[in-house]
Amino acid sequence: MRRRATENLTYYNEEMERCAVEYATYAYEQVEKAKVACNDPIVLIEQKLDFSRWVPEGFGTGDCVIVSDGTLSVIDFKYGKGVEVLAENNSQMKLYALGALELFDGIYDISAVSMAIFQPRRDNISEYAISKEELLRWANEVLAPTAQLAANGKGDFKAGEHCRFCKVRATCRKLAEYNLLSLVTILNHLLRLIISKSPLSSPKQTNSFLG
Repeated sequence: MRRRATENLTYYNEEMERCAVEYATYAYEQVEKAKVACNDPIVLIEQKLDFSRWVPEGFGTGDCVIVSDGTLSVIDFKYGKGVEVLAENNSQMKLYALGALELFDGIYDISAVSMAIFQPRRDNISEYAISKEELLRWANEVLAPTAQLAANGKGDFKAGEHCRFCKVRATCRKLAEYNLLSLVTILNHLLRLIISKSPLSSPKQTNSFLG
């Protein structure tokens, strides 16, 4: 009796398999497109990408990297569905692209960089392309100085919606201040609304009460 290869996998489910097959199909399609410009493109899966040239000790893992004459492609598979993620000006994708450039720019004549986020549980395929020159300009003029400030313990903390994925968000003082300010703003708005609906108050009285 034949057993399924996934039979004893703890975290396996059919949705996961479907998403993985869809991702593999998309990646294969991108490889076929690369073959139009290059007979033997390089395809790397789960490739470590080192971008420490711009970010001290910086590295990541590229889910799929395709290298052909003229174009470097980086594909990121995101299984989550809580937040739709876009590729346009996505800092993570640009970091991975820089890491891939470090590996192959001297071997292939790369002029364009293509980045794609494949997020099947959100029916989201987001693609973005920029020139190599534009990517390197961002890396040298924006990324490197900012990363060096952070490495030196300097610079300003900036809290916002992006903090939802931060590992230290539970203990971050800047985020706590940001959340408190947001709460005060919401409460002030609600209080203004409640008072304005009162038959005993006028707009002038409402503004005077709330400052």
